Amino acid sequence: ADLLLGNDPGVTVPQSAAMVYLHMPIDTALSMSETGASIDGIGPVPAAYAREIMTNPKSIWRKVLCDPATGNPVDLGRSSYRPNSTIRTLVQVRDHMCIVPWCRRPARHCDFDHQKQWAKDGGSTSTSNAAPRCRKHHRLKNAPGWIHHYDPTRGTSSITTPLGVIYTDKRETILPPRSSETR
Repeated sequence: ADLLLGNDPGVTVPQSAAMVYLHMPIDTALSMSETGASIDGIGPVPAAYAREIMTNPKSIWRKVLCDPATGNPVDLGRSSYRPNSTIRTLVQVRDHMCIVPWCRRPARHCDFDHQKQWAKDGGSTSTSNAAPRCRKHHRLKNAPGWIHHYDPTRGTSSITTPLGVIYTDKRETILPPRSSETR
C-alpha cells in the first residue's frame, strides 16, 4: 500500500498538525478565573480544557495584545508580519490617506507600512508602528538620502529630501475634539 501511495516502505511520514486558535485571558491562563476561553469556530470552552491545550508541549504560542476596553487586537508582536483586518482597518481609519505630506491617496488603497522595519529592525505589527503609504512612497521610504518621521499619536509626518528640503503635514482628526462647552 505504501508503494501505491508513493511512500517508501518503512519510512515514517511526518504527521501534519492542526492549527487551532485558542483565545484566553491571562487570568484564566493563570487559573485565577474560569471564564473567557474560546476556540475560533467552536466558541466558549471550559477553562480547564483551554489550559490543557495551552500546556501541551507541542502548542505554539503567539502573543496578541488586545485593547481591554474593546477586546480588539492592537499588536500582533513579532510573530506575524502581515496585519490582521482589525489592525489594518484601525490604521486606515486613523490616518485617512498616505502619510507622505504631498500625497492624498486614500489609506484603503495604500500598503500597510511598518515604520520600524519588521525584518531588519525588529518592528512589531501594531497600530503604533504602522502607517499607510502608497506603493510609490512605500518604496521611496528606504531610498538613500530620504529621511521619514511619523508620529501616529499626534498624526504628524515629515520628510527630508536628499537636498535637505523638509515637508511636514498633520492629519485631520476623524471628529473634532470635544470642548468643555459641548460635554
